[in-house]
Amino acid sequence: MKKIIIAIAAMVMTAGFVSAQDMAQATELYNNGATAISMENWTEALDCFQKALEMGNTIGEEAQELVANCKKAIPGVSLQIAKDLIKAEKYDEAAAKLDAAAKIAQEYENAEVAEEAKELVPKMWLQKGADALKLKDFASAADGFAKSYAIDTTAGKTALYLGQALGQLGKTEEAVEAFQHAAWNGEQETALGQISNLYVKEANTAFKAQKWADAVKAAGKANDFAENATAYLIAGQASQKLSKNADAIKNFEKYLELKPTASNAGAITYTVAALYQGAKNNAKALEFYKKIQNDAKFGAQAKQMIAALSK
Repeated sequence: MKKIIIAIAAMVMTAGFVSAQDMAQATELYNNGATAISMENWTEALDCFQKALEMGNTIGEEAQELVANCKKAIPGVSLQIAKDLIKAEKYDEAAAKLDAAAKIAQEYENAEVAEEAKELVPKMWLQKGADALKLKDFASAADGFAKSYAIDTTAGKTALYLGQALGQLGKTEEAVEAFQHAAWNGEQETALGQISNLYVKEANTAFKAQKWADAVKAAGKANDFAENATAYLIAGQASQKLSKNADAIKNFEKYLELKPTASNAGAITYTVAALYQGAKNNAKALEFYKKIQNDAKFGAQAKQMIAALSK
């Protein structure tokens, strides 16, 4: 595109020997537009070319070349104005200019500009989303990503970013939907992990509010999408609060399976042993007590329980 604009700038017309004053004026306007291009004054260039074109259309056959050159110049200049608006982060104005550039390019049969303008729209909204995300302006980020994805519904990463922004806004259901779209478009592993994380966050909030059943439910949803150690831990603790010890054991065991070296592994192992002991399952209780008999914090207690259960 830059090559096209440079070429246009070099095509400075001379008035020739056309006697009509209008032709001279139209030619001067065209030349002023070409000069404005060389100075990257795109708005002035567009204005000059449009006025030259309007005059050329009224002159007739003598202005055919001038009219043709104006039609070559206008789409590219219009596109450049839109690009400058994007750089200035004036996205709504840029969207209108891109639309106008595409329409005028189609009218003047400039397929290259029309295609570039069309391709720039989703990229522009994606840029808006990315820039806003860096600033933690999640509402603006979601707006940009949503507009970009609405245009290109095969862009899995865009849907992924949209889900992240919506999640930060606390819009869990909308975020899940966006992540599902990401999963359908090549981002399955990451997207399902993100959905899982959303439900872990929800489970943690419910647990802190002492809504034990809600915590278990949300943790279960998290693990339905992607196994998450924290989800199992929350589910285990919440189940214990609900006196559902069998469920607590099951969740704690999954937690230990995924996080065997966690800093709280000793405490959870001791809890599982005690829960098995409470359920009169001494064999399993012994199995778990023995796992921590050399633990710095729980070893002494574990050894006492091992001795008592071994009698």
